Amino acid sequence: MSTCQSAEGRPGSPGSRGEPWHRRRVAAAQSGSGLGRPVRVVVAEDAYLIREFLAETLSAAPEVELAAVCTNGKELMTAVETWHPDVVLADIRMPPSGADEGIRVAARLRETDPDIGVVVLSQYAEPSYALALLDKGTGRRAYLLKERIRNREHLINAIETVASGGSVIDPLIVDVLIEARSRAAHSRLSELTPREREVLAEIASGKSNGAIAESLVLTKRAVEKHVNSIFSKLSLPETQDASRRVKATLIFLSEEESDAPLWDEA
Repeated sequence: MSTCQSAEGRPGSPGSRGEPWHRRRVAAAQSGSGLGRPVRVVVAEDAYLIREFLAETLSAAPEVELAAVCTNGKELMTAVETWHPDVVLADIRMPPSGADEGIRVAARLRETDPDIGVVVLSQYAEPSYALALLDKGTGRRAYLLKERIRNREHLINAIETVASGGSVIDPLIVDVLIEARSRAAHSRLSELTPREREVLAEIASGKSNGAIAESLVLTKRAVEKHVNSIFSKLSLPETQDASRRVKATLIFLSEEESDAPLWDEA
């Protein structure tokens, strides 16, 4: 599918099967969106099977009016201008950027159309993406793992929640964020000042005190003071300086690695 397709006339869509719209209005009035009508949704997903699954599921949901189905972020923004949806349901990684396209769309809509809710879907738990999604506020935003969309009730609830101004974060994402915060609280590096962390990063790259001073535009004496403070805060005993530098480097690299993204979505 090269262009964004209107949901009307798609196999299984309300318009193609003659779905009684009064039933959809009754269901919507009893739903949690608060709109008193079906929630108008535009879907953007580049994976064919998932896109078709979402289209079929939402077309059959009386609480939802599926307006269009897209394959990338550019098509999605065009569909938003055309259909003025209440909610956008988008994959995080899709063309044209192939990276965090869903997050970028959410940020753009926060500026241009703040009343549009955004539900982003991800294959894996990515705390950094969740934090980026909620950077400007939690209202009308949801982050779901794709495994959750198999549960129709869970998916519809997320759509209705963001349509009414609320937010939904996948429980697994919450668990990962809590774990990351707990790890940071117990990190030996947490006691270091920003400048000391910079010096330690230079030590880890193998630089001498003189080279560090030149790189950070400090005096050599200032660097020595920072280095001694780092050794003290990391509880490294006064042995050979080279040995302490190696141990400090190992601590830095091990904790920096643990703070990196836990998953890389393919």
